Amino acid sequence: MQSTMMRVKLSLTHFLERAGTLFGDVEIVSRMPDKSLHRTNYAAFYRRARLLAEALQKAGIRKGDRVATLMWNHYAHYEAYFGIIASGGVLHTLNLRLAPDEIGYIANHAEDRFVIVDDILLPLFEQFRHLTKIEKVIVVPLTGKPVQAPYVSYEDFLATASGDWDYPDMEEDDPIAMCYTSGTTGRPKGVVYSHRSQVLHTLVQCIPDSVCISGRDVILPVVPMFHANAWGIPYAACMLGTKMVFPGPHLHPDDLLPLLESEKVTVSCGVPTIWLGMIQILDRDPGRYKLDQGLRLTVGGSAVPESLIRGFARHGIDILQGWGMTETSPLATVSRIGQLQNDLSEDDKFATLAMQGYPLPLVDIRIIGDEGEQPWNGEAVGEIQVHGPWITGSYHELPQSADSFTEDGWLRTGDVASISSIGYVKITDRTKDLIKSGGEWISSVDLENAIMGHPAVAEAAVIAVPHPKWAERPLAVIVARQGQSVAVEDMRAYLATKFAKWAVPDGYVFVESIPRTSTGKFLKTRLREQFKDWTW
Repeated sequence: MQSTMMRVKLSLTHFLERAGTLFGDVEIVSRMPDKSLHRTNYAAFYRRARLLAEALQKAGIRKGDRVATLMWNHYAHYEAYFGIIASGGVLHTLNLRLAPDEIGYIANHAEDRFVIVDDILLPLFEQFRHLTKIEKVIVVPLTGKPVQAPYVSYEDFLATASGDWDYPDMEEDDPIAMCYTSGTTGRPKGVVYSHRSQVLHTLVQCIPDSVCISGRDVILPVVPMFHANAWGIPYAACMLGTKMVFPGPHLHPDDLLPLLESEKVTVSCGVPTIWLGMIQILDRDPGRYKLDQGLRLTVGGSAVPESLIRGFARHGIDILQGWGMTETSPLATVSRIGQLQNDLSEDDKFATLAMQGYPLPLVDIRIIGDEGEQPWNGEAVGEIQVHGPWITGSYHELPQSADSFTEDGWLRTGDVASISSIGYVKITDRTKDLIKSGGEWISSVDLENAIMGHPAVAEAAVIAVPHPKWAERPLAVIVARQGQSVAVEDMRAYLATKFAKWAVPDGYVFVESIPRTSTGKFLKTRLREQFKDWTW
């Protein structure tokens, strides 16, 4: 018996058409470099994204060609997200926070042909262009200054299109976007997404038991649009016609809080380090900002301390934690209180929300230890491995590696975790960040989250340092809250109530700031190098 369903290709261009047809009057707001607000709407977004697609084709972009972006979060980057894809090209978002040579390596490895770049980022681009094969540079004049030859103004480039144009033929498995991994160990690796993978990711991301995005929301993506497709938020917002508020280059909490307030933002997305700074401001002056009563923060990139979740709850703001990586598009799990947990105490609810949560529909997950697949009992640990329709099965132009993929086709994530009997993932550590002391494994993540629960601590990272007797011992690197200090003996006593004696750090260092990766995570490789000669 044959199926009677229509064979319709899944395509992100359907989202673009839907936005232009149904949501034309919905606003898109961007903060510009001078901090003024640029306002447009989905009708203009739809028209300009299609003009960009046509102009790219006229300029020589063909199906599968890579078009890079070197841009902050704003209206033109949103247009590029869909215009490049609609042309048949592959959107390649370059991470502007990397070193110039590393950006150049990535652009060269991806074989980017064109780049769309903010005028304020041209000095950065000029530092690595010689490492690339880029043929055409299209400059977005965010500052209003004229674009000088040989560069082409973005507005002039759009003007080369007529608007009388239709989409090229595309298959749902065609590549449409790519993003490179952070590259904290070795060279960054390219992950290529398809129409099908991103449509399915978007649909599941928006369901109530996932991120629960609605057309009635107002979304401010703090997460950069070069970081794992801004966690899929641009695609979801376009599909639903959700008002978007882009922060531009202004990502300090002092800049974000007024924008959250004035635009009545209901959803904002970013890594924990962004919110760690914001909660300090809210705690110091709780009545200063009148934020939307329904505001919720989606947080990923690294484990979220329970203290941070509790801190925002005191201000009536919910934190929703997700877990994933560039290779998982990026969302694989989300942490919500489920229908089997109605009787949890308040403390247990916060402890649950501090876990990485349950796998999303269509994502399969398992943990593999030294003795094979581990049971879901909340105690056994192993490496997380995932499988699903938006999980990468290979890296761009790299041979298949047993370090990254199993023989039966699962992605090896490098994260170590346990899974509870009802499917809640609790990450213990990255494999490279686990501390083995005297034959016992110590979780740096658990220690960090506990230390950041201390009222005088703003941030903390824990690393392994060599020890003459125990092979390794944990060293806590701590940033105190503004105007406060922490005594070492007080911190030891505080942690002794939460951990076995052998797991409590012996060493403590107090610093003004902790180095971060380009995506805002703590850069432990630099800390390990900095403190490699630590003596006990």
